[in-house]
Amino acid sequence: MAGGGADADGEGPSAELEGEAAVACEALRLLRIEPEPSAVGPGAGRAGCAAPCSRNVLRKRRRWERVLAARRRKRRQERERRRARRAEGAGVAGRDGGRAPAALAKERLLEARVSGPRLCVDLGVADGMSQKETSRLASQIRRLYGANRQAEKPFWLCLTEFVVGSLIYEECFRMNDGFSNYLMDTTQESYLDLFPLDAIVYLTPDSENVLEDIDPNKVYVLGGLVDESIHKKLTLQRAQEQSLQTARLPILFDVLSTYYETRSWPTALKAGVSAGKGYVLPDAVK
Repeated sequence: MAGGGADADGEGPSAELEGEAAVACEALRLLRIEPEPSAVGPGAGRAGCAAPCSRNVLRKRRRWERVLAARRRKRRQERERRRARRAEGAGVAGRDGGRAPAALAKERLLEARVSGPRLCVDLGVADGMSQKETSRLASQIRRLYGANRQAEKPFWLCLTEFVVGSLIYEECFRMNDGFSNYLMDTTQESYLDLFPLDAIVYLTPDSENVLEDIDPNKVYVLGGLVDESIHKKLTLQRAQEQSLQTARLPILFDVLSTYYETRSWPTALKAGVSAGKGYVLPDAVK
């Protein structure tokens, strides 16, 4: 698009385009993305795709900020409800005790959808797997969902790049009874198209960063791979190519889930690692 002439005092279409370019550059800086040289300066409006691309980034960020604000409101409301339930004492405890476990699990999952952290399974890395490996991955997705459903503080799960007609798509429906009723999101889109880059943490065993805490405002991503198909540093390289934060997950999802509930790594490790594995906590050694 042509920039058009500017008035002598600097006002007019050119000044407006310069303002848009400044906003776009600031958004890219926050996302840790270096702008192309053509995206800055008075001629930015003539770069063709710079303005539309910047507007897409800003729209995505505004949408994510609205999601985070809604989560914060939901968490405040939930804390108030918990305080009210505790104040009521035994009467409320009796009512909860009479509810079916399935109803309580559904309620917790729906709360996680609004205010809990996201856990995405990246199925974009599953294309090269064999039929056997894909079947195992479908089983692991079932186990992941089951463990999360039973957690007192579950994550909200999302399968990304879950392409209709793909092998993993067919195997999930073939092997997992009731899969269509799972309380989670499935999408053919990439997590890169759904969330801001600085909100994503890719969990990979090759990361130098150990995951020390769970931030409900972050989106955690697990690579959709099984043991036979893992090539060294594959998920780390994928995350680095996408300019994502990475972290090393301590052992299992069960450990992650228990830590999110208790905020205690020793408790989480005791719950997720059997004594026969030989794991000894430092404070247990005298």
